[in-house]
Amino acid sequence: MLKRRIEEIEPFTPDMPDIKGVSMRMLIGRKDGAPNFAMRHYTVSPGGHTPRHQHNYEHEVIITGGSARVEFDGEFHACRAGDTLMIDPNKLHQFVNDGDSDLTFICLVPVSFDCGKPTPGS
Repeated sequence: MLKRRIEEIEPFTPDMPDIKGVSMRMLIGRKDGAPNFAMRHYTVSPGGHTPRHQHNYEHEVIITGGSARVEFDGEFHACRAGDTLMIDPNKLHQFVNDGDSDLTFICLVPVSFDCGKPTPGS
């Protein structure tokens, strides 16, 4: 079993175009030997946003803090802490922090797309 605390993992700015105020922590990924899924923790500062993008794999999200306006396939949805989302493959999406505190969420993707830096001890 692998166990670590979110706050002990160093955040970094993902290498993605058109982001604002976003940091990511790679919680579990391929460097840990995860065979199927990578788990990432995002923080988006007030007024910040992830890139407006799409990709050929699904991902699941749980919003753990704050609020967001989430674009999904051309529609906008108000989301807040406790909401869970499944983003289907090839659908345009973006998370925009529309609140006055940090937006935080955990995102699961196929490990082959973990795009992260090594986790501690890797």
